[in-house]
Amino acid sequence: MRLKRVSFGDRLLLYFIYAFLILLSFSALYPFWNAFVVSFNEGMDTSRGGITFWPRVFTWDNYDVVFQDNKLINGFLISFYRTIVGTVSATLMTAILAYGMTRSFLMGRKFYMIFFIFTMYFGGGLIPNFLLIRSLGLMDNFLVFIIPGLISVWNMIIFRTFFKGLPAGLEESAQVDGCSTWGIFFRIILPLSGPVIATLGLFTAIAHWNDWFVPSIYITNPDLLPVQTILRRLLNSNIIELSGLPNDVISKINSARTFTSKSLTSATMMVVTLPIIIVYPFVQKYFVKGVLIGSLKE
Repeated sequence: MRLKRVSFGDRLLLYFIYAFLILLSFSALYPFWNAFVVSFNEGMDTSRGGITFWPRVFTWDNYDVVFQDNKLINGFLISFYRTIVGTVSATLMTAILAYGMTRSFLMGRKFYMIFFIFTMYFGGGLIPNFLLIRSLGLMDNFLVFIIPGLISVWNMIIFRTFFKGLPAGLEESAQVDGCSTWGIFFRIILPLSGPVIATLGLFTAIAHWNDWFVPSIYITNPDLLPVQTILRRLLNSNIIELSGLPNDVISKINSARTFTSKSLTSATMMVVTLPIIIVYPFVQKYFVKGVLIGSLKE
């Protein structure tokens, strides 16, 4: 079989595409790599500038301070609990709503869909939401992270379309065997929805883990602040808060004077980003299968 020769123009275009993609990847990855390098560099040395691709004065001290800060550790726990509880509850409630919207005997389905879609484009705004949250007694309450985000209309539409693509004979066979509606949902529908659950679950988990805005509005108790909000305030203030550290660590910092806000912020950013980086590869294979099946079949 003769191989088709590639013309000089095609090769030149291919090289240009490769060069463009390499440059684009570098521009996207370099800020993260630089923050990673700064997190392992001595703070006072970092303030001199010139840190690019590797640490100039390597140290673990920045991470020692981060992991001994009681406020940051408590923030990590709040973020972890919020992500787990919020992801499981939101995915389950959204899937239940989507399954109900696929039932042909549900009266007013079209009206409900129009109502749900309307909320995707129009909202009450920050002030009405604040008044609603306060009237519900969710101010300074852990449930403010969970209840307002229980239903995602976009995820519901993807779930609904995915459920409608499943063979109807599965449910009919289960009904003949005497299975209830809840039994069909939990024993048949959910086990067959692994790809779409993994995909939408990861999207929901990332949204919960990265959110700093909701706590900054509705939470005033410092013990309920997630680590993202603490990091945001650190970025804005550029002041190192030492009140949550043990006395020996504070003495070490004051005596050595090797820490800066930038170095501690970079170390905190790396620790905050690490959980998502670890989880992401395990569910990446479900992205195309889950989202495309749930959004293109109708």
